[in-house]
Amino acid sequence: MTKNSIVPALAVLALSASPAFAAQGLEGASLGLAWAVPFAGLLLSIAIMPLVAERFWHHHRGKVAAFWALLTIVPIALTGGASTAAAAVVHAAFAEYIPFIVLLLTLFTVAGGIVIRGNLRGAPLTNTVLLAIGAGLASIIGTTGAAMIMIRPVIRANDDRKHNVHVIVFFIFLVANAGGALTPLGDPPLFLGFLRGVDFFWPTVHLFWPTVLIVGVLLAVFFLLDSYVYAREGHLARDPTPERPISVLGGINFLLIPAIIAVILISAAADWGTVNIYGTEVAVASLARDASLVAIVLVSLVLTPGANRTENSFSWEPMREVAELFAGIFITIIPVLAMLKAGSAGAFAPLVALVQDPGGAPDNLAYFWITGGLSSFLDNAPTYLVFFEMAGGDAQYLMREGAGTLAAISAGAVFMGANTYIGNAPNFMVYAIARDRGVRMPGFFGYMLWSGAFLLPLFAAVSWLFFTG
Repeated sequence: MTKNSIVPALAVLALSASPAFAAQGLEGASLGLAWAVPFAGLLLSIAIMPLVAERFWHHHRGKVAAFWALLTIVPIALTGGASTAAAAVVHAAFAEYIPFIVLLLTLFTVAGGIVIRGNLRGAPLTNTVLLAIGAGLASIIGTTGAAMIMIRPVIRANDDRKHNVHVIVFFIFLVANAGGALTPLGDPPLFLGFLRGVDFFWPTVHLFWPTVLIVGVLLAVFFLLDSYVYAREGHLARDPTPERPISVLGGINFLLIPAIIAVILISAAADWGTVNIYGTEVAVASLARDASLVAIVLVSLVLTPGANRTENSFSWEPMREVAELFAGIFITIIPVLAMLKAGSAGAFAPLVALVQDPGGAPDNLAYFWITGGLSSFLDNAPTYLVFFEMAGGDAQYLMREGAGTLAAISAGAVFMGANTYIGNAPNFMVYAIARDRGVRMPGFFGYMLWSGAFLLPLFAAVSWLFFTG
C-alpha cells in the first residue's frame, strides 16, 4: 500500500472507464470489472487479514479501508470529474452510511448499559431457555446487542461443564444470526433494506415462518445434543461461579429500546419534505431520526452508571472497527451498485444470468443460495445490497410482486451469515469473548464443520419449503 503501488492501480481503473462514463457520471453499463476490484479487495481483507495478520489488522485496518476507498474515489474523479466523485460520496454518506452507523451505535450503546448478574446451572433446559431468550432479543436490539448482553451469562452458566463448546456454537447460530431476521433492528442487511424503502414490518411478515423453522429446529437439536453431553460428561465438584440469583441492571436502557423503535417507525411514516445535499435528496424525517438516535445514545451514556459498562467489559473498539470498515465498504461499493443497475447490459451480466431462469424471471432458489453463500465469507450487509440491486433495487416492487425474491435475499444474508466466523460481525466477537473466558473454541475450519453439519441441511429444507416453485 505504498505510493508506488497505488498509482498503477489508479491508472488501470481510470483507463477501464469508457468516455460515456467520463461524460455522464456513474453510468454502470460503461464500467469494466476492474471497478469492482476495490470492493472485492476490501471484503477479502476483512475476511482474511484478521485470521492471518491479526496484529497488523488491529492497528492498520482503517488504513486498509482507506486504501481501497481511494482506489475507487480517485479514478471516479479522474474520469467523471471531482464533482461526480464528491456527489457519489455524499450520496453514500447520507443515504446509507450515516443512518447505518447511527443505528448500530445506538443499539450498541444501549445494549452495553444492560447488565445481567448472577449465575445459573448450565443444565440442558436452562441453556435452551437462555438461547431462546437471546434469539428473541436479537430482532429487538440487534444480533450484536443481544450477543453482548447474553454471552457472559451463558458462559458463566456453563463454566463447570467439561464440554461446553457446543453451547457457544449454537449461541452463534441462534443469537448472533437467525434470531435477528424479523426486523430491521435485528441484522444490518435488513436495516439497509429499510433505508432503501422496505417497510419496517416486512421482514416480520415474510420471514416469520422460515425463522420459526430454523430457530425451532436449532433449539430442539441443541436440547437433545446438550442432554446427551450433559448425561455423559460429569461435572466439576466446585462451580467456579456458584449459582446465584439472576438480576438485571440498567433500567433506563429498557425504556430507550422502545424509544428507538418509535423513532424509526415515525421516521418511516412521516413526510416532512426533503433537503438537497450536494445533489442527494435527503428526507427531513431521516435527518430527524438520526438526530433523535444520537440523543438516545447521549441519554444512555449520561444516565447509565459507569459501573454497568465496566462490568460488561464494554469497549468502543468493536464500534470503531465497524465504522472504519463500513466507511470503506460504502465507498467501494459505489461503482459495483452502478454496474448492477445496468443488469444484463453491465459487466455483471453472467452473475445476473445465474439468478434468472431462461425466461428472465428471478430464480429465488439461486438468490437464496448465492446471497447466502457469499454472506458466509463476506460481510452479509454489503452482500445483501449487491443482490438487492441485482433484483432491480425497487423496494416497492420487491415488497409486492418480487416478495419471494426479496425474502430469498434477506433470508440468505441473515441466516447464512452463521456459516463462518466472518459471515456476521457478532460471530467473531462471541468467539473472542468465549476464548478469553477459557472456552476451547474451534478454529475457522473447525467451526465450519459444525455449521456444515447442523445448518446446511436446515437451509436445504428452508429452500425446498419456501424458495422453490
